Amino acid sequence: MIQLVVLDMAGTTVDEDNVVYKTVRASINAAGYSFTQDQVQEAGAGKEKSQAIRDVLALDGCPHSDDEVAAIFGDFKQRLQAAYATLDVKEQPGATESFAKLHQHGIKVVLNTGYDRATAENLVAKIGWTVGKEIDGLVTASDVQNGRPAPDMIWLAMQQTGVESRQSVVKIGDSAIDIEEGRNAECGMTFGVTTGAQTELQLKSAEPTHIVDSLGEMCDLVIAATK
Repeated sequence: MIQLVVLDMAGTTVDEDNVVYKTVRASINAAGYSFTQDQVQEAGAGKEKSQAIRDVLALDGCPHSDDEVAAIFGDFKQRLQAAYATLDVKEQPGATESFAKLHQHGIKVVLNTGYDRATAENLVAKIGWTVGKEIDGLVTASDVQNGRPAPDMIWLAMQQTGVESRQSVVKIGDSAIDIEEGRNAECGMTFGVTTGAQTELQLKSAEPTHIVDSLGEMCDLVIAATK
């Protein structure tokens, strides 16, 4: 029986016009590179953002120092803070409704993200969600030792909500690394959703249980699995 759904933020539950990966690209290319947006999203989607930068840089086949990655990451954080100060952040269609529907069936809801805590909390506050009301928890990349695709964030979500059985957990995200995270955490179900960074074909490469086009579709499948 499903007890917990762990949902990614940007592209899955939060509609921020893909600003994070546009900003990753802007920061990397400002350092003298010329990566495309598709390359950035293919290599970096869903990851802790300094790791995303490192993996995008690795596409050129040359070694890159920790100092270079740190400098680009610092620039990224400044650019992202400026972007979010004026951005009209919205929830993905049906997010709040889906959270409520899951709660009605006794299923807990936790958001997890490759953002750091300060950025994630800012997004949640802009939308108007509150831990203990719309959501039951928020786990960020800065809360754990190992980011995606390691299972640390999902396991922390389980600890926070008192869920013991890994098979009773569902993970949904808009990138292959979200699905890999769920599989590494031994979740009972994993979902790819087509509302964000990666295509259906890219999501299929991670072999999720289901691919859906909306949170509402995911919600119905999860609730059906509890019956």
